[in-house]
Amino acid sequence: MTARRRWVIALAASVLLTAPLAPLAQQRKLYRIGFLGNSTAALEAHLVGPFREGLRDFGYVEGQNLRIEYRWAEGKYERFSTLIAELIALKVDVIVTAGTPAALAVKKATTSVPLVMVAVGDPVGTGIVSSLNRPGGNITGLTSIAQELDAKRLELLREVIPALSHIAVLWNSANPIQAIEQNRVRTAAQALRMTILSYGVQTEEGLEKAFATIVKEQPGALLVLADRLFLHHRKLIMDFAIKHRLPGVYAYRELVEMGGLMSFGPSYAGMHRRAAYFVDRILKGANPGDLPVERPASFELVINLKAATALGLTIPPSVLLRASEVIQ
Repeated sequence: MTARRRWVIALAASVLLTAPLAPLAQQRKLYRIGFLGNSTAALEAHLVGPFREGLRDFGYVEGQNLRIEYRWAEGKYERFSTLIAELIALKVDVIVTAGTPAALAVKKATTSVPLVMVAVGDPVGTGIVSSLNRPGGNITGLTSIAQELDAKRLELLREVIPALSHIAVLWNSANPIQAIEQNRVRTAAQALRMTILSYGVQTEEGLEKAFATIVKEQPGALLVLADRLFLHHRKLIMDFAIKHRLPGVYAYRELVEMGGLMSFGPSYAGMHRRAAYFVDRILKGANPGDLPVERPASFELVINLKAATALGLTIPPSVLLRASEVIQ
């Protein structure tokens, strides 16, 4: 056998041995992420979009190496357990969700599937994690430190309406952190010599009843705490506030975009984008309990000057100068 013939036979054998392995080498693992939404796909598009963009920044492409399984509670927190069970049955690699009720529901449902929580007000105080630096278990993510923001929202209202004495506060009585927050709001209001009219609601019907009482009590302003229930029903809330010429400060800029006066809080879209970082770390093998929970990197004050004019209010220059965005 000539040297050339031996070389040809060796090359052919090499091709036969390696050929079956080539397609396997080209295959990429398909990760599954469960996205548990509090509202609907349409109403949370502004949050899902940044999250998906963040994932793309880390090299995850839907349909190639990633599949996102969406489940929507449509503002009904009692649906969480069923929706979470569906995601677990699909064997998702990570669950991502926002807010305290959803995070607590996932914590109750599983200790094995990693959870990346977003915008949870007080994850330590509500027992979701052991500490921010060492959350432990299967949970990590981002906190909105909402309990520290409502006093600042009251101060903003006082700056815009110096004579303000009575303020209505909407909070979700089904959300454990909200009970804590509304008590903190009451304490902050006392320091500012304001009277709080507290309305704990859980449903659209509860909102309607609260509105009827607010009309009778005639407070000077409205404070809506940070809960996805109110984001879901933002049109209903803003239709009421505008109809009754009720100035307000809100946790979500979306209410200001619909005609509200002011919002102050972290960038929720930015927090959802940052959630992709935690997902990437977990998919690459990190233990979620070892990843410190992050606080917001920045806060936004959004002011609607058109709404101020309609209410007959003048926004002081000291407030305008602090605004991240002014809607003309």
